[in-house]
Amino acid sequence: MTERKKKVSEKIKQEVSEILQQDIKDPRIGFITITRVDVSADLKFARIFYSVLGDEKQKEDARQGLESAKKYTRKKLGERLTMRYTPEIAFRLDESAEYSIRIGKVFEQLEEERQEKEKEHPDD
Repeated sequence: MTERKKKVSEKIKQEVSEILQQDIKDPRIGFITITRVDVSADLKFARIFYSVLGDEKQKEDARQGLESAKKYTRKKLGERLTMRYTPEIAFRLDESAEYSIRIGKVFEQLEEERQEKEKEHPDD
């Protein structure tokens, strides 16, 4: 990734986070964290990844809230960026945090099973 793309990605991440926290009053967008932003090579498209703590209904509500606020978010983003073109934006659920938690739980479970085996068969 070029230095320019990195800077633009970080700036978009920061600004969209602030817009969602300060300007959007939709309760469906309550507990969203912007995790990363991928911009296209020409900087005209930004894929904004977010995570949501909660169940499937909360994730779906957040998706709907973000989708309904997309035009407004892009407009506010354009006011804050010093770029010729405001990128088109798309929100995508980032499930990597949940995946990491699941993997961590699997490792914990394996460690517990290993310790139980050692207690049952200390000579092995």
